[in-house]
This record gives sequence, structure tokens and C-alpha cells, in this order.
Amino acid sequence: MLPPYSRSRAPRPDRETCPRLPVVAAETWYLDTALACALYGLLAGQLVPALIARIPEPVPEGEPEPEPRPETGELDGPRAEPKVPYATIAARRGLRWRASLATAVVAGILGGAVGWTPALSFLLYLAVVGVALAVVDWHTRLLPTKVIAPSYVVVAVLAALAAWSEGDVGLLVGAGLGWLVAGGTFFLLWFIYPRGMGYGDVRLSGVLGIALGYLGWGELLVGVYAGFVVGAVGGLGLSLLRIVDRKAYPFGPFMLIGAVVGVVLGPHVGAWYA
Repeated sequence: MLPPYSRSRAPRPDRETCPRLPVVAAETWYLDTALACALYGLLAGQLVPALIARIPEPVPEGEPEPEPRPETGELDGPRAEPKVPYATIAARRGLRWRASLATAVVAGILGGAVGWTPALSFLLYLAVVGVALAVVDWHTRLLPTKVIAPSYVVVAVLAALAAWSEGDVGLLVGAGLGWLVAGGTFFLLWFIYPRGMGYGDVRLSGVLGIALGYLGWGELLVGVYAGFVVGAVGGLGLSLLRIVDRKAYPFGPFMLIGAVVGVVLGPHVGAWYA
């Protein structure tokens, strides 16, 4: 059982009067939790390079290489660039301290937003894994199943334990609905236009949906919507700066940023409709 809530300002309302969407005062911020979680992120972020290095390389699908045209000798199509090995990404200079700093920022924001609650168990797990996935997706435009699939199990188990410790089965129901809503939305978009979204994004959306759905409808809806908004704006900006290709840029990092936005702003949006 996690320690009782440490509140420096407004306490959370009783769940019997507000079971799913807690009304949190706009000025509420749990500074003690934020500092403790930031320290955790600073230490746990040191493990990100090791986590990336342990990801198995994907098995080649055996797609045929483009054939040269007989009349010109030019290739009949673009030659795909070789994927950067995960071990090479993990060995990049400065990755350890950058990943540690990024994890500290994410963990600190999450802790400051939710306070000392059982939900921190899976949120802090996702802070570390999310930074690793963002780094990998940025360099390879791939979200490895070998990381996401186990995360489903870890997040689901931690969410179940958190709901049990809070004595509220409705929280677990919300997590399941979050998985259906987020995962279903991304699956539908992928099914309609598979060239516009990788299936790794669909897999990641389900994990994020479990976490956001546990916290509430406000967090879920804001988190999913913010991912698309941040992705559109960020992708456009990065493409204008010629940092990424506007037709093929990694969407995973923006999904993860959107999820953090959902955790922070979701309670306020939910309070408007409570």
C-alpha cells in the first residue's frame, strides 16, 4: 500500500460523491510528490540505454529489392534505408544523461499532477518505458512489440492492484474502457488508411488507454486528442525545419506527450462537465 496522500493544497473529493471524475482545483500541484518522482526519474532514466540495447532486432520481412530498369539502369523504386540497430542507438553519445533528464521531467510532472496515489505505480513505469520508446521511434520510426506487449501485462497488473488498494472496481472498468476507446480509435484510423499510421502506434495506444482510462474520462479524452494535436503541430514544425519528413515522421513521441497532457489537464476538463 502506498503512503497516504500528501496534500499541500486542496484535497481530492470523496469518491462516493464524485466516483469517476475528481474535481481538482486549478491551482493544485503536489510539489513533494513531484520532487520525489523527479528524483526517481533521474535514477531510473539511467536504465533507458540498457533497455534499448536489449530489444531484439526485427526479423526482415524479405521484401524484394527494387529492380533496375533495363533501358535506363535506374531503380524501379526507392531503396529503403537500413534500420539503425538498437545497440547503435543505445550507444549514442549523451543518450544516458538526456534520457535521465527526460524521464525526470516526465515523472516529476506525473507525480505533481496525481500526488501520492496508487496510480503512480504504472505511471512511473510508463515514464521510463515511454522515454525509451520515444527514442527508438525517433531514430527508427518503429515501436517494438517486444517492449509494448510486456507493458500491457505490467500496466494491467499494476492497475488492478491499484484499484484493489483503493477499493474501487470502477477504476479497473475505466481502464478497460480506456483500452477499448484509445485502441479502437487508433485501430480504426489504421484500418482506414494504413499508410498514414504504423501498427506500432495502435499497440501503444492501448497501453496508454489503460493508464488514462483508469484515471478518468477527462484524462482519456484529453490524452488521445492532445496526441493528435501535438503530433500535427509538432510534425508540421519539424517538417518546416527539415528535421523530419512530413509524410513519414515518428508519431509515438507525440502520443506520449499527449498522454502526459491528458494526465495534467484531464481533471480540469472533467471538472467542467461534472
